[in-house]
Amino acid sequence: MSRFSTPKRQGYDGVAVAVPVSIPYTRYSHESAHWWLARALGELVRCAGLTPADIDGFTVSSFSLAPDTAVGLTQHLGLTPRWLDHIPMGGASGVVALRRAARAVQAGDASIVACVSGDTNQVDSFRLMLSSFSRFAQDGSYPYGSGGPNSSFALLTDHYMRKFGATRADFGKLAVAQRANALRYPQAMMKKPLTLEQYIDARVISDPIHLFDCVMPCAGAEAFLVMREDIAADLNLPTARILSTIERHNAFADDPIQDRGGWAMDIDEFWTMAGIKPEAVDFLQTYDDYPVISMMQIEDLGFCPKGEAPAFVRANSFEIDGTLPHNTSGGQLSAGQAGAAGGFLGLVEALRQLTGTAGPTQVKDAQTGVVSGFGMINYDRGVCTAAATLARGLT
Repeated sequence: MSRFSTPKRQGYDGVAVAVPVSIPYTRYSHESAHWWLARALGELVRCAGLTPADIDGFTVSSFSLAPDTAVGLTQHLGLTPRWLDHIPMGGASGVVALRRAARAVQAGDASIVACVSGDTNQVDSFRLMLSSFSRFAQDGSYPYGSGGPNSSFALLTDHYMRKFGATRADFGKLAVAQRANALRYPQAMMKKPLTLEQYIDARVISDPIHLFDCVMPCAGAEAFLVMREDIAADLNLPTARILSTIERHNAFADDPIQDRGGWAMDIDEFWTMAGIKPEAVDFLQTYDDYPVISMMQIEDLGFCPKGEAPAFVRANSFEIDGTLPHNTSGGQLSAGQAGAAGGFLGLVEALRQLTGTAGPTQVKDAQTGVVSGFGMINYDRGVCTAAATLARGLT
């Protein structure tokens, strides 16, 4: 940590978040990432009653957009933004996009920012993406037979189980609850119920990771708008407010194997800025490429002390009508992982909850929620973490 004190951060007054958009996922797609991102932007514009010319800020997250970045996409989509960002942070991208867009609006650098994420999934897309995921993976993992995220998360899961006494049944409780939630989410890829017995008996992928610990890669897109509150009011849009956010990269680098994330470094600021405690939260959306990461977020976000997530999971229920509704659209484990859009999935669902537009997945009387992101896994840890507390808008 820096030897200098951290100044008190400015709140997010005057900023509204609105228009949650999900483009229905498909297992495979012959279309490009550009096509999926264009569909998301088009839906944002249509739902908000805007034109593309009204969008003066634009941020993009995608794994399969190369060789383009957000710059090339502006020409592809016919945009002329005065503020632009490209966020290559995987599962942390949604919250990071929210943070940056909100500050741009507050500074007057943009009035309406479209935050868009999406990826295609062609037959060989996932393998090709892994082969070029990072220099670290190319040099330090793949030459020794470590073939992608399953083996990395098997290492993290095994370490967590040994250190904190978690069982596969604890992870399974989260996965089963998310499947129950997904059955109420029309766009979820997984349409069949999942029992704890089925979870336990599923085939081994990379011990102790079994089939239902893993996400299904697919194609799709997610998006939302960040804008001035007065514009949202003029457009008569239901909105959410930002109470607090945090972001941290390469936290606890000296830990031999990751069992905590950057959230733990900033948790006091997170809740102080929000002005509430974890007990006041109506739902939680964690990044869930594997259940162990949700366990870490539950602890590091302050819902229970470190190492006590297994007991917390046993004591609570996580369905939409449970004691702590969690990943109410099914999360990536049951809705699917559309590449970088997986980092937007929980945030977009949170916005539906707080704007009263979640339909079958709506948590009754939801007023506040927490969204957490985790991204860019190397061999033994994820490098990027972020989180946001959101509340129902005043308009």
